[in-house]
Order: sequence, then C-alpha cells, then structure tokens
Amino acid sequence: MVRVSAALKYTLGRIGLFVAVLAGLWLVDMNVFLKLMLALVFSAALSFFLLRGWRDEMAGEIAEAAERRRTEKERLRSALAGEDQTATPTPDPPTQTPDSHRRADRRLADLPQRHKPGGAAVRGARRPGG
Repeated sequence: MVRVSAALKYTLGRIGLFVAVLAGLWLVDMNVFLKLMLALVFSAALSFFLLRGWRDEMAGEIAEAAERRRTEKERLRSALAGEDQTATPTPDPPTQTPDSHRRADRRLADLPQRHKPGGAAVRGARRPGG
C-alpha cells in the first residue's frame, strides 16, 4: 500500500471540505463572491474540528523532518570544521552514489576560504603568492 504524506491528506481534506460547503451554499440565492467567502470561513472552522488528527499527524511529520535537517546540518558543520566524529551517527544516512560524493567534493572545493581578522588563513589555507 502506498503511504500518503499527512500534509497531502490534510490539504486534500481542506479542499474537499471547501468544495462540500460550497456545494451546499450553491443552492442558496446570494452573490457568488459571498458564497465563496462563506465557504472559505465555514470550511476552515469545520477543518479545525474534523481534520484535527491529520493536522496533528502533519505537524509531527514536519517536526521530525526539521529535527533530521538540524541534526544533519550540525553533522556537516562539524565535519567541515574538522571536529572529531565520535558523536552517534544519524539514524538513516542517505544513500550516496560515488557520483554524489564527487558533486559534494566539488561544492566543498568551491566554498570560499575563511580568514581571521588579522588576515591569516584558517586551517592551513595558502595565501596568494606564498
């Protein structure tokens, strides 16, 4: 079975509620713009109660993704700084092909050298002409 993301489920649920409320309001004799605005407000209120589970699931997925990105960012920063890698590894490191390693090496080589305020290069970088 295909696993659908919680964000997609919640978004489609919101759209479905909007369409259902709009279809119900379509029978009432009033301005189309007013129907659209009322459908938007009523569907938002209904989704607050009816779609709570999907909204909480989506918030959990977003929080997990943010935590994974933060952990990976910290790992990459420590690797670039040359710090010891004794910390626990990330739970599921992404599978990388040799081609992706070359691309990552190229990106690292393109990073500008960082200099201390006195002008001395950091971590053994050479000065021009020296």
